Amino acid sequence: MKQVVYTASPESQQIHVWQMNEEGGLTLLQVTDVAGQVQPMVVSPKGDFLYVGVRPNFRVLAFRIAADGTLTEAGQAPLPGSPTHISTDHQGRFLFCGSYNDACVSVSPIDEAGIPQAPLQVINGLDGCHSANIDNDNTTLYVPALKQDRICLFALSEAGQLTPRPQAQVTTVEGAGPRHMQFHPGGQYAYCVNELDSTVEVWALNNGEGEAESVQTLDMMPPDFSGTRWAADIHLTPDGRFLYACDRTSSTLAIFSVSEVGDELTLEGFQPTETQPRGFNIDHSGRFLVAAGQKSHHIEVYAISEPKGLLQPLGRYAVGQGPMWVVIHALQA
Repeated sequence: MKQVVYTASPESQQIHVWQMNEEGGLTLLQVTDVAGQVQPMVVSPKGDFLYVGVRPNFRVLAFRIAADGTLTEAGQAPLPGSPTHISTDHQGRFLFCGSYNDACVSVSPIDEAGIPQAPLQVINGLDGCHSANIDNDNTTLYVPALKQDRICLFALSEAGQLTPRPQAQVTTVEGAGPRHMQFHPGGQYAYCVNELDSTVEVWALNNGEGEAESVQTLDMMPPDFSGTRWAADIHLTPDGRFLYACDRTSSTLAIFSVSEVGDELTLEGFQPTETQPRGFNIDHSGRFLVAAGQKSHHIEVYAISEPKGLLQPLGRYAVGQGPMWVVIHALQA
């Protein structure tokens, strides 16, 4: 499997493209300068485009991915607010953008050429909207509103319209601050990292009555930590066996093992990492994790080891200034 790693560095307005070898080593392929602060990124479901959110001129850029993983800008479209998180539906027909500062989530159609267009819908009133997460069935969009301690549930229509589900929201404990989410491969459970109390919450997506329900909450901080909690990102290995979450103040990655059906997490340990890890990701083989240090201006690659998912440092690489987003893409054979 040939893979490339994309890192977004908003302070230097750059995207770095790295080739990852079978041992997890990285070789720099390309540095792309961008006219704006590059932040969230996502690869299209077909693997032919990298979509990138940019500010202060709020828009999404579409970069065509070449056979070797390098990038060429192919188009752009406006966004209604500062892009905090972008994602697509599983068919690659719609792009979702969550905006923390502008308290909204938007839906942008993606044309047949793979280029996003102007938004067709904007939903406001989501204070601290931090991500937009489509479920495995491609039918429900989960949108955390961090400042309101709630996750809103929207049904996605064939035309790309969002409407509140009968269960329009779920709520966390007060002051948790739900932020980013991941879905178990089995499709019955989701995991949310809560920024303000640095916990990870397990959500059963169908409690037998067709509603989502919180079934477990675990602290993700080392027992001796006494500072301000400031969790950021969360990712799951492709096989659903191990889950990771990062905290920026402590500069640690929390490591969890996941039960077979996905309903229960077990805290296995902690890994010190790059200073202020705003973003990280896991490769498609589930063997490597790449973390970005927003204050160290480096990324670090770790091997994921059996049987608990503990991390072994492999290599450290200088990137642009303030790296905060990592995407790993498996190249098509």
